Amino acid sequence: MAPTLAAAQVSLPPEGAAPPWGGPVAGRKPLLEVKDLRVSFAGREVVHGIDFHLHAGEKLALVGESGSGKTVSALALLRLVQNADISGSAALNGRDLLRLSERELRGVRGDDVAIIFQEPMTALNPVYTVGDQIAEILQLKKGLTRQQALAGAVELLAATGIPEPARRAGSYAHQLSGGQRQRVVIAMALASAPKLLLADEPTTALDASLRSQMLELLSRLQREHGMALLLITHDLNLVRRVADRVAVMELGHLVEQGPVQEVMSRPQHAYTRLLIDSQPQRDVPPPRSDAPVVLEAEGLTVDYAVPLGGFAGWWKKGQFRAVQPTRFSLCAGQTLGVIGESGSGKSTLALAALGLLPHGGHLHVAGQSWADARRANSERALRRVVQVVFQDPFSSLSPRMTVEQLVGEGLLVHEPALSVAQRRKRVVAALTDVGLLKAVADADPGDTQADAFLSRYPHEFSGGQRQRLAIARALVVQPQVLVLDEPTSALDVTVQKQVVALLQGLQRERGLSYLLITHDVAVVRAMSHVVLVMQHGEVVEAGDCQQVLEAPQHPYTQQLLGAAI
Repeated sequence: MAPTLAAAQVSLPPEGAAPPWGGPVAGRKPLLEVKDLRVSFAGREVVHGIDFHLHAGEKLALVGESGSGKTVSALALLRLVQNADISGSAALNGRDLLRLSERELRGVRGDDVAIIFQEPMTALNPVYTVGDQIAEILQLKKGLTRQQALAGAVELLAATGIPEPARRAGSYAHQLSGGQRQRVVIAMALASAPKLLLADEPTTALDASLRSQMLELLSRLQREHGMALLLITHDLNLVRRVADRVAVMELGHLVEQGPVQEVMSRPQHAYTRLLIDSQPQRDVPPPRSDAPVVLEAEGLTVDYAVPLGGFAGWWKKGQFRAVQPTRFSLCAGQTLGVIGESGSGKSTLALAALGLLPHGGHLHVAGQSWADARRANSERALRRVVQVVFQDPFSSLSPRMTVEQLVGEGLLVHEPALSVAQRRKRVVAALTDVGLLKAVADADPGDTQADAFLSRYPHEFSGGQRQRLAIARALVVQPQVLVLDEPTSALDVTVQKQVVALLQGLQRERGLSYLLITHDVAVVRAMSHVVLVMQHGEVVEAGDCQQVLEAPQHPYTQQLLGAAI
């Protein structure tokens, strides 16, 4: 008879006995013991002999910036890093994972060790329902029948807190929200009741409240199943809330490790102190009292057409109101921060401000509405006034264009009379302003240093550098307003601090106005003068940044701020 899903779960210890997930017990051997782990690519070592251990039921956070080697180290334990030379030892319950055959290792992957990957949309197969993908694991790893596996998939989805799990099991990845997709990936990881769970940046792209829900979910499931958790992250707030111990990595070296409270309160290594001190700092002067209004909305609404059910749907569409009547104004040199969860309408509001969505009510950019600009055939001139910096520069920058082409593209549209040399000079000046080139605003167009830089492509830069490229691309046409759509959400804490400082400096020097769309309360606190809080398309609270963040009046604002601590 095929085993049931319940039989696959970890049993609870006898009453009164110390559970293995209550933390490490003196004298007990670690569940996982890693010694002298080294990873090399083509003879170049990127992980330099690190040691760490993890007891059953313990939560260890592996912390560091992108490129520190934390993800490579974790994936190397299961030999999931292609074209890598791996040495050292990684004993899981006494079995060295690095010495197992590929066949033996396939039995460990998923059964004893499971992984939650960083981006669930790429981890899930788009052509299968999420229920089928979970059921496949239960059939392969637990020997369940097709029907048992599908029932088990619904049971696992319910355990992760997804509403209507039976219905959601029949959904595809693109039909779920970011938080729901992350819950599906967690359900897949838990399908075979692993002893060790590797969680690679499991909450990076989630809103504060969703992040809090994911943390509570992981902690609860970890307690119930007795798993050890190896958390890979650059989010120090996440580490403080979840982990028992922390190990800090820098450039492939493990520079410090110990209990979370001890490391966070008394860091010994300079790099650890740098990470802890990387919270964005507020450095924004108030706008001038006579500053002109550059962006203004009164009764702004945005509606989407949606299909109607039944016979009526053959002839007409329904309407979904994504943004309820909204009022705001933005002055020169001012930042308006818009915060809220995914689906709150904040990105829709930004698209309307950019003239990319039809809208109702009144919306004026530099005193002119988008409708008037279209009628007067001056829309192109208005688009020069307001530019945008998107959340993910890697996807918003064309991989086929060089730096010079990317940054200078706007000049081809808005100032076509410029010569090649004049355009290059403006591009170099913009790159200098964002800190990618050193004081070369007056450089000779034939300068070899600038030449080499301008001929590079986006994939040759780090995440922080690509974000600076995106900012330079927006600045080169000398706009008055920048719409910043989650400009720091995918960046390491140190790079995030640098980008925030860059934006603050540009605002002081140029009098730029920012419409900041984000779910990161720390960034809003550091940059904004005025805040709008949105929920379900409605502005539930608005006012001075310090006042709203220090003394929130609406329960939803209080919930957002509480989840961000």
